[in-house]
Amino acid sequence: MLPMTHRVRTAADFARIVRSGARSGRRNVVLYGSRTEESSPSRVGFIVGKNVGNAVTRNLVKRRLRHASAEWVVAHPHGYDVVVRALPAAADSDWPALRKDFTGSLAAVVRRLDGSDTAERQGRVS
Repeated sequence: MLPMTHRVRTAADFARIVRSGARSGRRNVVLYGSRTEESSPSRVGFIVGKNVGNAVTRNLVKRRLRHASAEWVVAHPHGYDVVVRALPAAADSDWPALRKDFTGSLAAVVRRLDGSDTAERQGRVS
């Protein structure tokens, strides 16, 4: 389970994360991420729309994504805000494929965020 301190809760936070930072997509998910202060906890939010399926299917997809994100938060407890948007293909995806898409997209987002931070610190990016 994902503790409350690691969840994105407000619409303003969702909008800020989606509009700024890095983005990476796969067949089943699109991830948006941004860096936060190193002292603030990493947070994850989920967008699973009706285009994914009925309520039972959406909740299944959300539970699977929440489980995968809980594992990631253990490894990265501070410094990131992430929003996960499930795509319609996620409804027909099995657990290993969904987890692979999630971890692959998340790794790409973290790589981009860390790379841009390093370039800013070194004065290459204004």
